[in-house]
Amino acid sequence: MRNDTVITPQAILRQEYVAPGYWVDTVEMGFDLDLKSTLVANRMVMRRNHASTEKDLVLSGESLKLVQLRLNGVKLKKADYQIDGETLRISNAPDEVTLEITTQIQPSKNTSLSGLYASKGNLITQCEAEGFRKITWFPDRPDVMAKYTVMLRADKKKFPVLLSNGNLIDEGDLDDGRHFAKWEDPFKKPSYLFALVAGTLVCQEEKFKLKSGRKALLQVWVEEGNLDKTQHAMDSLKKSIRWDEERFGLELDLDRFMIVATGDFNMGAMENKGLNIFNTKYVLANSSIATDIDYAGIESVVGHEYFHNWTGNRVTCRDWFQLSLKEGLTVFRDQEFSADLVGTTTGRAVKRIEDVRVLRQVQFSEDAGPMAHPVRPDSFVEINNFYTVTIYEKGAEVVRMYYTLLGHDGFRKGMDLYFERHDGQAVECDDFRAAMADSSGRDLTQFERWYSQAGTPRVSVVTAYDAEAQTYDIKLTQSCPATPGQEKKLPFHIPVAMGLLDAEGKDIPLYCDDYPAQAGATNLVIELTAASQTFRFNKVASEPVPSLLRNFSAPVVLDIDYTDEELGLLFANDSDPFNRWEAGQRLATRRLVKLTKVLQTGEELSLDDWFINALRNTLNDESLDPAFRELMLTLPSEAMIAEAFDVVDPQAIHTARQFVRATITRHLKADLLHAYETHQTPGKYRPDAASMAKRSLKNLALSYLLEWADESTFDLAHLQFKEAANMTDRLAALAALTNFNGTEKQQKKSEKALRRFFKDFKKEDLVIDKWFMLQATAHTTDVEKVRELMQHPAFTLTNPNRARSLVFNFCNANPSRFHAADGSGYALWAELVIALNKINPQVAARLARSLDRWKKYPVGLQAHMKLALQKVAATKKLSKDVAEVVSKALAA
Repeated sequence: MRNDTVITPQAILRQEYVAPGYWVDTVEMGFDLDLKSTLVANRMVMRRNHASTEKDLVLSGESLKLVQLRLNGVKLKKADYQIDGETLRISNAPDEVTLEITTQIQPSKNTSLSGLYASKGNLITQCEAEGFRKITWFPDRPDVMAKYTVMLRADKKKFPVLLSNGNLIDEGDLDDGRHFAKWEDPFKKPSYLFALVAGTLVCQEEKFKLKSGRKALLQVWVEEGNLDKTQHAMDSLKKSIRWDEERFGLELDLDRFMIVATGDFNMGAMENKGLNIFNTKYVLANSSIATDIDYAGIESVVGHEYFHNWTGNRVTCRDWFQLSLKEGLTVFRDQEFSADLVGTTTGRAVKRIEDVRVLRQVQFSEDAGPMAHPVRPDSFVEINNFYTVTIYEKGAEVVRMYYTLLGHDGFRKGMDLYFERHDGQAVECDDFRAAMADSSGRDLTQFERWYSQAGTPRVSVVTAYDAEAQTYDIKLTQSCPATPGQEKKLPFHIPVAMGLLDAEGKDIPLYCDDYPAQAGATNLVIELTAASQTFRFNKVASEPVPSLLRNFSAPVVLDIDYTDEELGLLFANDSDPFNRWEAGQRLATRRLVKLTKVLQTGEELSLDDWFINALRNTLNDESLDPAFRELMLTLPSEAMIAEAFDVVDPQAIHTARQFVRATITRHLKADLLHAYETHQTPGKYRPDAASMAKRSLKNLALSYLLEWADESTFDLAHLQFKEAANMTDRLAALAALTNFNGTEKQQKKSEKALRRFFKDFKKEDLVIDKWFMLQATAHTTDVEKVRELMQHPAFTLTNPNRARSLVFNFCNANPSRFHAADGSGYALWAELVIALNKINPQVAARLARSLDRWKKYPVGLQAHMKLALQKVAATKKLSKDVAEVVSKALAA
């Protein structure tokens, strides 16, 4: 076998879905909890599904010691059942079954952080997607929904807190220092939503009055010493509950709702029914340890997991191919939640821009690589590899297109019908589409292609103005590149929100032949459904400038040949804030691409005054929200610039971008200083939108100012670092110092600041993650520096947060250094993927994605990348998670 043709396990196909042979009505579980050895008793009442072609009783299990198996009260012998790998099969079982299973598991040895595992002396579960099978033998699939009653027993001193899903119905003491807690979940749920937490924890709790008048107990559980960091998470939870009541008419359906924070977690958080388990990153916050970005992230993730209570828990997925049914919908809901909390038009635009930047930088790249897949995939080898930006972020864009097409009220009607039809069911993406179509009377048949076709569509634009007839034609043509397994694509149903601007930058009333009912509007959603369509606008007195894809109304690439003057008009005047920002990004990208090419030819670099003046005018426009100006002044990332090239030169892109930043600073130093000085936020730290906006612009100005290598700007950052009253300002100053290319004396001061930062926060894990992240992404950090940091006593690969802070950030967010010409970055990558594969395959597979698109780089780098991929592929006992990623990359 050649190393570049690594064989992966057989793929699971969506079209081969078979309903389960047995349904499970009730589950009664008893846990005798211990870090080293936990006994799990599982009693299931099951009945045959006569509609299924699967006649045997089939259960899944992994890393389990089977202690006892009883069917309808009779203990089964080994001859009565078959275990083949991770499948337990009982043939000739009766139609009505009570199955009793006792298993033994070892939480302290479970480094995968899936199933039941140990974390700092506590016991935690993570069952999505297929972790429940690591706890007990079970038909571990999302379409098997049951009601659960759970009894937890443990040593009271070691595990004083015992939590599970739903409502606490009994608790008390047992003999020999043990105690118990009994929990009942009144709603049917799939096994992936099962949860338990046992350990030494403390909580902040409040009684919250729901809209109906009923009161619910809200709790945020954390390790001792972290109780002062829970208020923002609690506030975010209360806001989430109220928003879902008001926006969608959905009320909390339990007597209590709990959040538990743990530092050992593979993901951001998990929506287990009534017992949400969170990565500490998305719970713990106060002004001394959390930045504005952290505060916003906590609010968003708390909202996301709470909203899953209905979009994911009450209505769940029939199978894992339908994952975006819950995730894409819930991401859309959390995006709207965050935008609604800001409230203002510009504030909503800032949130929208932030979301689209992630989509373009990460998801568009995924769509163009070997792991490209539809929003509803057709196959997978390992489901954990499909918790992707395509499922989440592109899935959210698909939901947003429903919202754009149907409007606010129309979308709400569709949601109401969806819950009315499917509450308590495991359903498909097509069921959601049917609810939207039936509630609105719209034909959404073609819209299904957004679920079944991978790739990022491109929409090209050709315009024609007839001055005599006063007509303006916009011809839109769509195409979509080939993706793995899908060479040709059918036309999508693409909503294009648009307007027309006159020479003064004002919106023109729109009179379109195809949309007579909306005559005179200045914003219109035209619908591209054919391969090519022309839309005619009448009563256009002078040739306009089109503003297309407003608010990024569809996840497509818009190819339109704007002049700099037209982009300048949009940049300065567009009434749609997103497209105003978009015009600036196009202006900047055009120059960055040109400069990258100039570098490759050895010519002298220069940046035109027109562009610099456009940025100056925006920076000094006090009528604009500071957060919006910060986004307008932020250059496209190196990853975004790379997307404009068929062959990527990371060093040239980095040099070009740094040149632009330095040139902007040279010309706008006085303006940047003014922005820095006038956007201070003295007094007590406030994580409100207005204060965050000021800090964002101030700290962007500081980062620019340090591109000017003189004593005054360095001292400005150094002073902010020493005197900052909050983590946002302190970290921004440290980042600026870390990236400052100054004198030897200044570099020593920067290193001293890094050491001081570590000393001040060495007991705060989340802050130390930031310390590693700053160094991983610094322009001066090379592979040897990363290896040095990996030897630091505070670094460990076993904790996903710590691994991500250093290793992932270096490989994914420091392209000029990771893609070193000697291939040393790829050699490090291979070593770490192999090491993580033994510890935590899910985390390893995510790191493996760093070399997805290795064929997009120059031949010399490709050779090093291929060797690294082959080294991983040749590893013995390679997990399904990593094998799938590497094999697809090598086969690309």
